[in-house]
Amino acid sequence: MMKTIVANEDEHHLGEAVARFKAASNPVALTGAGVSVGSGIPDFRSADGLWTVYSPDEYATLDVFMRAPAKAWQLYRAMGKILLGKKPNPAHHALAEMEDAGLLNSIITQNVDNLHQLAGNKNVLEIHGDHQHLQCIQCESVLPVANEHYKSGDIPLCSSCAFPLKPNIVLFGEAVRSLGEIYDLIFSCDLLLVIGTSAQVYPAAELPLVVKRNGGLLYEFNKESTALSADDSRSSRRTDYFFRGDVAVTLPMFVRGLLGR
Repeated sequence: MMKTIVANEDEHHLGEAVARFKAASNPVALTGAGVSVGSGIPDFRSADGLWTVYSPDEYATLDVFMRAPAKAWQLYRAMGKILLGKKPNPAHHALAEMEDAGLLNSIITQNVDNLHQLAGNKNVLEIHGDHQHLQCIQCESVLPVANEHYKSGDIPLCSSCAFPLKPNIVLFGEAVRSLGEIYDLIFSCDLLLVIGTSAQVYPAAELPLVVKRNGGLLYEFNKESTALSADDSRSSRRTDYFFRGDVAVTLPMFVRGLLGR
Protein backbone atom coordinates (compact mmCIF):
# COMPACT_ATOMS: atom_id res chain seq x y z
CA MET A 1 0.00 0.00 0.00
CA MET A 2 1.29 3.44 -0.93
CA LYS A 3 2.25 5.73 1.97
CA THR A 4 1.79 9.49 1.44
CA ILE A 5 4.22 11.86 3.14
CA VAL A 6 3.70 15.62 3.46
CA ALA A 7 6.37 18.02 4.76
CA ASN A 8 6.24 18.43 8.57
CA GLU A 9 3.70 15.59 8.82
CA ASP A 10 3.69 11.79 8.61
CA GLU A 11 6.86 11.39 10.70
CA HIS A 12 6.29 7.64 11.07
CA HIS A 13 6.05 7.08 7.31
CA LEU A 14 9.09 9.31 6.77
CA GLY A 15 11.16 7.29 9.20
CA GLU A 16 10.04 4.07 7.55
CA ALA A 17 10.90 5.45 4.08
CA VAL A 18 14.35 6.53 5.29
CA ALA A 19 15.06 3.10 6.80
CA ARG A 20 14.00 1.25 3.66
CA PHE A 21 16.04 3.60 1.48
CA LYS A 22 19.16 2.95 3.54
CA ALA A 23 18.68 -0.78 2.98
CA ALA A 24 18.74 -0.37 -0.81
CA SER A 25 21.90 -1.40 -2.63
CA ASN A 26 21.52 0.56 -5.89
CA PRO A 27 19.29 3.65 -5.55
CA VAL A 28 18.86 5.80 -8.68
CA ALA A 29 16.96 9.05 -9.36
CA LEU A 30 14.82 9.84 -12.40
CA THR A 31 14.19 13.58 -12.72
CA GLY A 32 12.02 15.76 -14.93
CA ALA A 33 10.96 19.35 -15.46
CA GLY A 34 9.45 19.69 -11.98
CA VAL A 35 12.85 19.56 -10.32
CA SER A 36 13.92 22.74 -12.15
CA VAL A 37 10.75 24.79 -11.66
CA GLY A 38 12.23 26.11 -8.42
CA SER A 39 15.12 27.51 -10.46
CA GLY A 40 12.75 29.61 -12.57
CA ILE A 41 12.53 27.21 -15.51
CA PRO A 42 8.87 26.54 -16.36
CA ASP A 43 7.77 23.12 -17.54
CA PHE A 44 7.73 23.48 -21.33
CA ARG A 45 4.49 21.45 -21.42
CA SER A 46 2.69 23.64 -18.88
CA ALA A 47 -0.08 26.11 -19.74
CA ASP A 48 2.44 28.97 -20.03
CA GLY A 49 5.32 26.82 -21.25
CA LEU A 50 7.47 27.06 -24.37
CA TRP A 51 5.39 24.54 -26.34
CA THR A 52 2.37 26.87 -26.23
CA VAL A 53 4.37 29.37 -28.33
CA TYR A 54 6.53 27.00 -30.37
CA SER A 55 4.68 23.82 -31.27
CA PRO A 56 7.06 20.84 -31.06
CA ASP A 57 5.72 19.46 -34.34
CA GLU A 58 6.47 22.74 -36.08
CA TYR A 59 9.80 23.70 -34.49
CA ALA A 60 11.38 20.79 -32.61
CA THR A 61 11.76 17.98 -35.13
CA LEU A 62 14.87 16.84 -36.94
CA ASP A 63 13.02 17.24 -40.24
CA VAL A 64 12.31 20.92 -39.52
CA PHE A 65 15.94 21.54 -38.60
CA MET A 66 17.15 19.92 -41.83
CA ARG A 67 14.65 21.82 -44.00
CA ALA A 68 14.53 25.19 -42.24
CA PRO A 69 17.29 25.64 -39.65
CA ALA A 70 16.49 29.36 -39.31
CA LYS A 71 12.97 28.50 -38.17
CA ALA A 72 14.23 25.84 -35.76
CA TRP A 73 16.64 28.37 -34.26
CA GLN A 74 13.70 30.55 -33.22
CA LEU A 75 12.89 27.82 -30.67
CA TYR A 76 16.52 27.20 -29.71
CA ARG A 77 17.10 30.89 -28.95
CA ALA A 78 13.90 31.13 -26.91
CA MET A 79 14.87 28.03 -24.93
CA GLY A 80 18.43 29.24 -24.45
CA LYS A 81 17.27 32.60 -23.08
CA ILE A 82 15.04 30.80 -20.57
CA LEU A 83 17.93 28.61 -19.36
CA LEU A 84 20.56 31.36 -19.35
CA GLY A 85 21.93 32.13 -15.89
CA LYS A 86 19.66 29.72 -14.01
CA LYS A 87 21.05 28.25 -10.78
CA PRO A 88 20.40 24.96 -8.94
CA ASN A 89 17.67 25.04 -6.29
CA PRO A 90 17.43 23.07 -3.00
CA ALA A 91 16.15 19.96 -4.82
CA HIS A 92 19.28 19.84 -7.01
CA HIS A 93 21.53 20.42 -4.00
CA ALA A 94 19.76 17.66 -2.05
CA LEU A 95 20.55 15.16 -4.80
CA ALA A 96 24.17 16.32 -4.87
CA GLU A 97 24.35 15.77 -1.09
CA MET A 98 23.03 12.24 -1.56
CA GLU A 99 25.68 11.41 -4.13
CA ASP A 100 28.43 12.97 -2.00
CA ALA A 101 27.30 10.84 0.94
CA GLY A 102 27.37 7.66 -1.15
CA LEU A 103 23.57 7.34 -0.94
CA LEU A 104 22.76 7.74 -4.64
CA ASN A 105 24.26 5.83 -7.54
CA SER A 106 23.23 8.01 -10.49
CA ILE A 107 20.71 10.46 -11.87
CA ILE A 108 18.80 9.85 -15.09
CA THR A 109 17.37 13.18 -16.20
CA GLN A 110 14.97 14.31 -18.90
CA ASN A 111 16.17 17.90 -18.42
CA VAL A 112 18.65 19.69 -20.67
CA ASP A 113 19.58 22.51 -18.26
CA ASN A 114 22.80 21.09 -16.69
CA LEU A 115 21.64 22.10 -13.19
CA HIS A 116 22.35 18.68 -11.66
CA GLN A 117 25.99 19.02 -12.71
CA LEU A 118 26.14 22.64 -11.50
CA ALA A 119 24.88 21.46 -8.10
CA GLY A 120 27.71 18.94 -7.91
CA ASN A 121 26.31 15.64 -9.20
CA LYS A 122 28.86 13.74 -11.26
CA ASN A 123 26.95 10.63 -12.35
CA VAL A 124 24.26 12.12 -14.61
CA LEU A 125 22.78 10.48 -17.70
CA GLU A 126 20.91 12.95 -19.92
CA ILE A 127 18.16 11.24 -21.94
CA HIS A 128 17.51 14.31 -24.08
CA GLY A 129 21.03 15.74 -24.30
CA ASP A 130 22.05 19.20 -23.08
CA HIS A 131 21.52 22.80 -24.16
CA GLN A 132 25.00 23.94 -23.09
CA HIS A 133 26.67 22.71 -26.27
CA LEU A 134 26.12 22.92 -30.01
CA GLN A 135 26.56 19.91 -32.25
CA CYS A 136 27.16 19.31 -35.94
CA ILE A 137 25.15 16.30 -37.03
CA GLN A 138 27.23 16.02 -40.20
CA CYS A 139 30.77 15.80 -38.81
CA GLU A 140 29.81 15.26 -35.13
CA SER A 141 31.74 18.26 -33.81
CA VAL A 142 30.59 19.57 -30.41
CA LEU A 143 31.40 22.97 -28.92
CA PRO A 144 30.18 25.01 -25.95
CA VAL A 145 27.27 27.34 -26.57
CA ALA A 146 27.91 31.08 -26.16
CA ASN A 147 25.58 33.95 -25.28
CA GLU A 148 25.95 35.41 -28.78
CA HIS A 149 24.33 32.28 -30.23
CA TYR A 150 21.11 33.36 -28.51
CA LYS A 151 21.42 37.05 -29.38
CA SER A 152 22.43 36.87 -33.03
CA GLY A 153 19.90 36.23 -35.76
CA ASP A 154 22.44 34.24 -37.76
CA ILE A 155 22.55 30.46 -37.87
CA PRO A 156 25.84 29.25 -36.34
CA LEU A 157 27.83 27.11 -38.74
CA CYS A 158 30.31 24.32 -38.05
CA SER A 159 33.89 25.61 -38.38
CA SER A 160 34.96 22.25 -39.82
CA CYS A 161 32.30 21.60 -42.49
CA ALA A 162 30.08 24.74 -42.55
CA PHE A 163 26.94 22.69 -41.77
CA PRO A 164 24.32 24.43 -39.57
CA LEU A 165 24.84 23.72 -35.88
CA LYS A 166 22.05 22.83 -33.47
CA PRO A 167 21.94 22.61 -29.67
CA ASN A 168 23.10 19.24 -28.38
CA ILE A 169 19.53 18.25 -27.55
CA VAL A 170 17.40 15.39 -28.84
CA LEU A 171 14.85 16.55 -31.38
CA PHE A 172 11.71 14.64 -32.23
CA GLY A 173 12.86 12.11 -34.82
CA GLU A 174 16.26 11.57 -33.17
CA ALA A 175 17.32 8.71 -30.92
CA VAL A 176 17.54 9.46 -27.21
CA ARG A 177 20.94 9.45 -25.52
CA SER A 178 22.70 6.89 -23.31
CA LEU A 179 19.85 4.36 -23.56
CA GLY A 180 22.10 1.32 -23.14
CA GLU A 181 23.72 2.76 -20.01
CA ILE A 182 20.32 3.78 -18.65
CA TYR A 183 18.82 0.31 -18.98
CA ASP A 184 21.93 -1.33 -17.53
CA LEU A 185 21.49 0.96 -14.54
CA ILE A 186 17.75 0.42 -14.25
CA PHE A 187 17.93 -3.38 -14.44
CA SER A 188 20.20 -3.36 -11.38
CA CYS A 189 18.24 -0.62 -9.57
CA ASP A 190 16.35 -1.72 -6.45
CA LEU A 191 14.99 1.73 -5.52
CA LEU A 192 14.04 4.50 -7.92
CA LEU A 193 13.35 8.10 -6.89
CA VAL A 194 10.89 9.63 -9.39
CA ILE A 195 11.27 13.39 -8.96
CA GLY A 196 9.39 16.19 -10.70
CA THR A 197 8.08 14.07 -13.55
CA SER A 198 4.88 12.26 -14.42
CA ALA A 199 7.02 9.69 -16.27
CA GLN A 200 4.54 9.52 -19.13
CA VAL A 201 6.92 10.03 -22.09
CA TYR A 202 8.95 7.06 -23.30
CA PRO A 203 11.55 5.82 -22.69
CA ALA A 204 11.37 7.45 -19.21
CA ALA A 205 7.84 6.07 -18.74
CA GLU A 206 9.10 2.52 -18.81
CA LEU A 207 11.86 2.92 -16.23
CA PRO A 208 9.69 2.88 -13.06
CA LEU A 209 7.80 -0.12 -14.42
CA VAL A 210 11.03 -2.05 -14.98
CA VAL A 211 12.13 -1.35 -11.41
CA LYS A 212 8.78 -2.54 -10.03
CA ARG A 213 8.76 -5.67 -12.19
CA ASN A 214 12.18 -6.50 -10.76
CA GLY A 215 10.90 -6.13 -7.19
CA GLY A 216 12.28 -2.66 -6.49
CA LEU A 217 10.73 0.27 -4.63
CA LEU A 218 9.43 3.56 -6.04
CA TYR A 219 9.69 6.83 -4.10
CA GLU A 220 7.80 9.60 -5.90
CA PHE A 221 8.30 13.34 -5.28
CA ASN A 222 5.64 15.45 -7.04
CA LYS A 223 3.13 18.18 -6.28
CA GLU A 224 0.25 16.10 -7.58
CA SER A 225 -0.46 12.41 -8.12
CA THR A 226 0.61 10.85 -11.41
CA ALA A 227 -0.29 7.62 -13.15
CA LEU A 228 2.21 5.95 -10.82
CA SER A 229 0.41 7.17 -7.70
CA ALA A 230 -3.17 7.92 -8.78
CA ASP A 231 -5.94 6.02 -7.05
CA ASP A 232 -8.48 5.45 -9.80
CA SER A 233 -9.86 2.63 -11.90
CA ARG A 234 -7.61 3.38 -14.85
CA SER A 235 -4.30 2.75 -13.13
CA SER A 236 -2.97 0.71 -10.28
CA ARG A 237 -0.77 2.39 -7.70
CA ARG A 238 2.86 1.50 -8.20
CA THR A 239 4.46 4.15 -5.97
CA ASP A 240 5.49 2.89 -2.53
CA TYR A 241 6.11 6.28 -0.89
CA PHE A 242 4.58 9.45 -2.32
CA PHE A 243 6.14 12.71 -1.10
CA ARG A 244 3.44 15.24 -1.93
CA GLY A 245 4.41 18.87 -2.40
CA ASP A 246 7.09 21.12 -3.82
CA VAL A 247 10.15 18.96 -4.54
CA ALA A 248 12.40 21.84 -3.40
CA VAL A 249 10.86 21.25 0.06
CA THR A 250 10.13 17.51 0.22
CA LEU A 251 13.44 16.27 -1.22
CA PRO A 252 15.67 18.27 1.18
CA MET A 253 13.39 17.08 4.02
CA PHE A 254 13.98 13.48 2.99
CA VAL A 255 17.75 14.01 2.70
CA ARG A 256 17.85 15.55 6.19
CA GLY A 257 16.19 12.36 7.43
CA LEU A 258 18.76 10.22 5.58
CA LEU A 259 21.67 12.19 7.00
CA GLY A 260 20.22 12.36 10.52
CA ARG A 261 19.92 16.14 10.65
